[in-house]
Parts: sequence; structure tokens; C-alpha cells
Amino acid sequence: MSSAVVETGLADEALEVLRQLTGRPDAVFREGQDAAVSALVERSQRALVVQRTGWGKSAVYFVSTALLRRRGRGPTLLVSPLLALMRDQVSAAARAGIEAVEISSANATEWDDVAARLAADEVDVLLVSPERLTNPRFRDEQLPDLVRRCGLLVVDEAHCVSDWGHDFRPDYRRIRELLGRLPEGTPVLATTATANERVVADVAEQLGAGGVEVTTVRGPLARDSLRLGVLRLPTDRARLGWLAAHLDDLPGSGIVYTLTVAAAEETAALLRDAGHEVRAYTGRLDDADRKDAEEALRENRVKALVATSALGMGFDKPDLGFVVHLGAPSSPVSYYQQVGRAGRAVEHADVLLLPGPEDLAIWQWFATSSMPREDHAAAVLTAMADGKAWSAARLETVADVRRSRLELLLKVLSVDGAVERVQGGWRSTGVPWVYDADRYARVTRTREAEQRSMIAYARPVDEAQCRMAFLQEALDDPTAAPCGRCDVCAGPWYATDVPAGAAEAATARLDRPGVELPPRAQWPTGADRLGVEVKGKIAPGDQVLPGRAVARLTDLGWGQRLRTLLGDDGVGGVATLAEDLEAPPLEEDPDAAFDVSHRVIRPGNASDAPPADDLVQACARVLAAWDWAERPVAVVSVPSRRRPRLVRGTAEALSRLGRLPYLGELDLQHGGPTGGAGGNSAFRLAGVWQRITVGEELRDRLAGLTGPVLLVDDLADSRWTVTVAGRELRQAGASAVLPFVLALAA
Repeated sequence: MSSAVVETGLADEALEVLRQLTGRPDAVFREGQDAAVSALVERSQRALVVQRTGWGKSAVYFVSTALLRRRGRGPTLLVSPLLALMRDQVSAAARAGIEAVEISSANATEWDDVAARLAADEVDVLLVSPERLTNPRFRDEQLPDLVRRCGLLVVDEAHCVSDWGHDFRPDYRRIRELLGRLPEGTPVLATTATANERVVADVAEQLGAGGVEVTTVRGPLARDSLRLGVLRLPTDRARLGWLAAHLDDLPGSGIVYTLTVAAAEETAALLRDAGHEVRAYTGRLDDADRKDAEEALRENRVKALVATSALGMGFDKPDLGFVVHLGAPSSPVSYYQQVGRAGRAVEHADVLLLPGPEDLAIWQWFATSSMPREDHAAAVLTAMADGKAWSAARLETVADVRRSRLELLLKVLSVDGAVERVQGGWRSTGVPWVYDADRYARVTRTREAEQRSMIAYARPVDEAQCRMAFLQEALDDPTAAPCGRCDVCAGPWYATDVPAGAAEAATARLDRPGVELPPRAQWPTGADRLGVEVKGKIAPGDQVLPGRAVARLTDLGWGQRLRTLLGDDGVGGVATLAEDLEAPPLEEDPDAAFDVSHRVIRPGNASDAPPADDLVQACARVLAAWDWAERPVAVVSVPSRRRPRLVRGTAEALSRLGRLPYLGELDLQHGGPTGGAGGNSAFRLAGVWQRITVGEELRDRLAGLTGPVLLVDDLADSRWTVTVAGRELRQAGASAVLPFVLALAA
């Protein structure tokens, strides 16, 4: 134990609390923990702790809380990014007799009780997400009193404060404002395991706003328990085949990370088919299912969770035996954070990266996903100049941007002081806002440099440097040195073969086409403000039936082939790959300002051509498995300006396969659909409304038909094209419409 705590006389008391917290009578402070406790409790300083995952940062703020509360200080306010992290921390606090509660979407029915307990000074630690700081009720009714009485402010995962951090979140920028409101002498602790020198300097500068001294406690980041490796395999089939064959070779239980929801679900299904006990874990799970999956892994009832980054910061299983990545995160710092889940309380844990060719496409979108577009901001601020409260749904009628990006824009504008969140939505503050192009350009360059660094990390063994030393250097750790354990230092420790049976099983699953295309049932809010006079539910006589697609663009197997085939035509749909990709998530909270499960892949260019034989056969398999109530009696296609040969050729091929008449294409009016990729539902509907119609010849051919029409298109993005085209066919006399597309965006 360092002299800092010994000399203060806090040593025995602090050690007592630590042992209660850990449940170990022989526990002692790790180097630096006691110094941080002393800085907070004795000297009321502001401290930034940068230590490797598993070092015990939470012990610092819980021990400090207990000591400060015994000295009559108010409750600790802990700003923490994830509900899973909150749950673990509340459980840990209880062991030390610390009363910790959270305010989040998971316990909305308990908020009044929490408020009453806070008022009665019965709460030692209040845990909130950064998004909670924007909630009008919390901000206006509870935060002022909390700030006045706060005994300690803790900012967990503090790299999120920095633009340069791998997991920057706009709401974390509110911490600086919060710091300025604290009473003089209130101790502050910021913690992170993933910050390089640039991020450390940025966070320390924000903590020290106003000239306050900041103590930085930084330790070595090497993880002696981890054995790192990179296995480069040529195809998704090979990667999945390897995993199915060798998952049981990995020690204990662990996590298999994927970059998309579809990949997590498909990989989990394939591994279950191979006899492995695994579950998929994504941002689409509700809170109860997440808790159940987390406990299944903690209790070793599953070999692995196949997870997106929704299982990220805060998940705590000290004996996690392995982490495998099917696809790489976009930076070594982010990768270090995720692999740090493993090997925290075991001597050996295996970490393996299986990079994929699609990784770079995902990274390129991630690099700019947190940056607002100037034209969108201008449209929003112009509309809000009326001083009224605007809901996100209403704002979608003034800016052609998807809800997820719109709410991110509102977050940024709010943090910059241009708008504020109020009951009923958002309102302009009247504060001028200037688009900071230079700042966004600097951040973009930083992200691109991180991507290049991740590519360098994933080099083959004979071209790479020590994997652990590489990650340490990415985090500016001066103690970086060869680890002696990774595949570069000691040679590959993992099998490299892909057994034929496993490869065939993976191929069979990936080549299995067919996903449902759900019909639209409701017109988008505010469509009438864009000249489309519809609202509410779509009339039954105008609706299409549930349809089918060969695959989602985010799927493995056919999804990857279709991304290549559709090229730039897929951009309209690729913007909704957003629905399927997940970056490190925010709290799943209706009060949170945006859902970062929305992410994008951008496919390459492609030329127009009739469908290849293998695609036609895939379409035939989808049709054969379609459990329609009534077989179609004819085929119609959506007119395409970009891929006319592909769309018409697919429709004609399906008509031949089904021995159905091909009735031709619908007509384009006023130059055809308008609008670009990635816009919101109201604008997408307005872009196709009255621009796709049934011509006289097609109307005549529909006359007398007594069954459904198969409507063929290449891509369903917002689904408004097939919805409007289907409505036109219904109004022209078709008794039912069955949409069929090559690809779904998500």
C-alpha cells in the first residue's frame, strides 16, 4: 500500500471497505487504487484513472463513496453508459453495504420511490446514463438538488467525453457543463481503460475546466493473461466453418463478436446446428432477454454469446475464457476494449480475430456516423425558429434524414446549446449555431488513421509485430514490449484447418435463400405536409401481402453477393443497413436521443445485366418455400432506371419458372421516384407518390385476373416503392399483390 493512504490514517478504514466490496478478507489495494482514493477523500481532488480492464476502477469509486458518506458527504452521482454495467455495479455496491440505485428505462415504475429516497438521503450512489442528463423531468426536478448535495461525481468510461475517443457520445459533452455547476471542493473521478494520450489530454482538460487541478493515475495496459492471434481465412464460409469446428477448442466460455445483427443471429443458428450451446445477443433483444442471456454466460450455461457490440462496456465475467471476432472493430483502441472482457480472473484466455473483406466498408461509415450534415442542421433550425416544440416525427417532414440520424443531430445541436429538449419534443434556444467543418474534418482524419492502424494489426503473422505491444502502442502505453505469448511472438496457437464437413455445413446454411418482406401497415406521420394526403392505417384494399426476398444485404452468404450485384443501386437500401449494424450502444432508453443500432454498409459499383443462373435458382428456391395462401397468377415488375435488365430479367425468369404470364412493367411519371439514399419514411413516400402508376396496357392485362400478382423489384429499402406500386395495382383491379425483391436492406 502506498504511503499516500497510510499517512492520512485512512488505510485501515479503506481496506475494510475494500474487503467488504470484494468479499475477500485478504484483499489489498492494487498499485494506484489507494492513491486515487486518497486524492478523492482526503484532498477532494479531481482524478482521471486510466487503467487496464480488470484493474479495479469501480473499487476506487465505491470505497471512496463509503468513506465520504461516513464523513457526512452527500450521495455519489455516477454517470455510466450501459444498463448492463449499472446492474453489475449495483450488485457490487451492495456487498460493501452501499445503497446504489439507478434511474433508467428499466425501472421507470420506481422513479418516484428513488426520488423520495434521494430526498431522505437514503441513497449512497445514484447511477444514470449520460442521456438522462437531457431528460427534462430529471434535469429540472432532480439534478439541481443532486448537484448541490453531490459528495462525489464519477464519470465512468470517460473516453466517451472526447471527440477523439473510440466511443464518443454527444451527451457525454454535457459533463463539462455539469462540472461547472458542482460546489467548490466536490471531488470528481473519471475512469477509462481505453484512452491514448490525445484522449487523456482532452478528458483531463475538460475535467480541469476553470483551472482546477487534475490528478492522473495511469498504469501499464498489458494483459498478461491474454493470448492474441489473427487468423485470416478467404471467405465467410471458411470463417464460419472454422468456428463451428473449433469453438470447443477454446477455453471455458466466451464471446463471439460480429459486426451486424444478421451475422450474430445467423452465426448463432449455424453453431447451434453444429451442436454448440450458444445464444445471439444484439440490441434488438428486450431488457429481460438481455439479462437472461448475460446470466446464461456468467453461469457457463452456454459456450458463448454471439454478440454485436451491444454486449460491450460493462459486461463483467471475470473468468471469461475467450473472445473471438468475426470481423474487426474499426480501431485498435476499440478492439482492446472488447477483448478486455476476457482473462480478468483466469491465468490464460484466448483472443482471436477473423477479419473479413467487408470490414472496411462498415468502418468507412462509422468514421462519420456521429457527425451532423450542415444541410440537415439548417433545415431543422430554420423550422424551429418559430419557437415551438417540435417532435422528431414532425421534424422528419422538414429534413430528409432517418430518425436515428435526426435524433443524433438534435443531440449535437442540444449539446452545442442551439436547441433544448422540452416536454413534447425539442425547441430552439435562439443561440446561433455554426457548422464546425474543421473539427469534423479533424475527427474524420483521426478515424481514418485508426482504420489504417487496425488493418496493420490484422496483418499475417510473418508481417506483423507483437499483437499486445501493438495495442499498447495504440494506447500510447510507454511500457509496451513483446508479450511472448501471441501468434507473432510464439507462433500460431490455434488450428488453421477448416474440416470439409464444417465447411459444407456453413455453405449449406449460407446458400439457403429466403427472408420475409413485411408489408407496410401505416402511412408515415406528417406525409400530408409533404403533399401526400394520406394518414393513419393503410386501407386493407390498398395493402400488399407479406412478401419475400432472397436475402438481406447484411446477411452472410447471399447478402454479400447481392451487395456486389446491386452496387450503387443498393445505396438506397444500404442506408438502412443501419437497421442491422451496431456500434457501441447507448442506454436502450426511450429518453435516449438516438439508437446507435442504425449503421450502414456501402456496396461497390456494379453494371446492369440479366440475373445469373445461380440467382435465378435461388429465387426459385424462395418461391418454392413460400407458404402463400393463394398462388400468384401473373408477374409484374417495378420499372428501374438503374438496373432495368436485372429487374425485368428477374421478372421474366420467374414467369417462366412458374409458368405465369409476364404482364410487363408499371409506368414512371414525372421522371420517376426522387430522393437519395438514407432519408426518412415521409420523404421516401413523397418521393414515389404518383410517380409509379399502372398504364392502360397493363390495366387491360390485369382485367379479369382472379388471383394475386407477383410484384418484382431488385431492392426493398424503405418499402414505400413496393407499397405504392402495390396500391396502384390493387386500385387497377388486382385482388392481391405479393412483393418479391432480390434484397432487403435490413
